[in-house]
Amino acid sequence: MNRFLLATVGLMGLGITVPASAADLAAHPYTKAPPPMMAALYDWSGLYIGANGGYAWSNRCIELTAVNVIDRVSADPCSNASGGVVGGQIGYRWQASNFVFGLEAQGDWANLRSSAASVFFPGDTWKSRTDALGLFTGQVGYAWNNVLWYVKGGAAVVNQRWDLNDPVTGVNFAHADRTRWGGTIGTGIEYGFAPNWSFAVEYDYIFRATDNQTLLTPNLPGVTSITVNTRSDVNMITGRINYKFGWGGAPVVSRY
Repeated sequence: MNRFLLATVGLMGLGITVPASAADLAAHPYTKAPPPMMAALYDWSGLYIGANGGYAWSNRCIELTAVNVIDRVSADPCSNASGGVVGGQIGYRWQASNFVFGLEAQGDWANLRSSAASVFFPGDTWKSRTDALGLFTGQVGYAWNNVLWYVKGGAAVVNQRWDLNDPVTGVNFAHADRTRWGGTIGTGIEYGFAPNWSFAVEYDYIFRATDNQTLLTPNLPGVTSITVNTRSDVNMITGRINYKFGWGGAPVVSRY
């Protein structure tokens, strides 16, 4: 009987102890679920500077309209000029969602040369050359993360010289050297391959209205002035590398 009482008391004590011990255990801490994965998008906004180089070609036509202020019309043959270009650019871009807007100034040294036989001056040759050009454009583009496609347009300035030469002696009979303004349109695709660096391939077309000019005639006996009407354009394909300052200052993020 005593053993039965002792066993009953022991079980009752154990029943009291276990709940008390469970009550003394600390509550299991709550852990928040990890945030969803975030992917940084390429930020095209900011100031950039870069270099470019490539190839250009041009179609050039000259029409003689007056000699010694006497009207004459003689359409000399058109000619094609081609050569390399190299230079640099500086610009600024703003990005709004996937759309990118920008302004840019570009300057290039050029080596475009052409020649064609003169009809009005038999035996002589018209030569033309372009040594420099500049573009001042606005841009609108659409970005797929670090890939940007854009179109551009604005004003262009081209340095161009025309000469009438004797191909045998090399004597220059007439010449004119002018800087001319026109328009330009173009397009390009650019790839951001590092946080501050991008590479682009771009095509530009430079055009201008016809232009009348008077050539100096220092070595043409009996001719005091020649007036001509000239037309030309420039097609240009360049590879470009840009460095952007302050890239990633305010990165754009998207959820997976």
